[in-house]
Amino acid sequence: MLRVDQAGEYGATRIYAGQLAMMGDRAPAGRVIARMAAQEERHRAVFDRMIAERGVRPTLLQPLWNVAGFALGAVTAAIGPEAAMACTAAIETEIDHHYGEQLRQLGDSDPELADRIAEFQAEEVEHRETAIAEGAERAPAYPLMSAAIRLGCRVAIGLSRRI
Repeated sequence: MLRVDQAGEYGATRIYAGQLAMMGDRAPAGRVIARMAAQEERHRAVFDRMIAERGVRPTLLQPLWNVAGFALGAVTAAIGPEAAMACTAAIETEIDHHYGEQLRQLGDSDPELADRIAEFQAEEVEHRETAIAEGAERAPAYPLMSAAIRLGCRVAIGLSRRI
């Protein structure tokens, strides 16, 4: 769980970095993205610490998530602010499901991890709601874009669990 969660939060920081590289943090959408990015950085730092403390090997795919995340962020931001928000809404939908599944699997077995996941899940849901309020559903080809990004997210989760 820690490996995939750390990989996901790392990927999120790279997506936001790509978006901010294209949009900057002064435009209205850029300011919103910068706030969400700061929370993702905090999530990643917590999982980085937990991985080190518990001796969990990070995913070997981190170099790929570095490039792929940044590229996804840059491309969606280049399309426009609504597409950048559509990216966030799609990813956070999958992460909400993913974290919910993990919480069911954990039960009472690891209160520290469960508390962090529950806290971060609430923030990810907030990110999704913010993205929708900021126009995600007005992005060009929103249903197709959302479906493709959600599928990519599920694939990344599956690969990070194993590799």
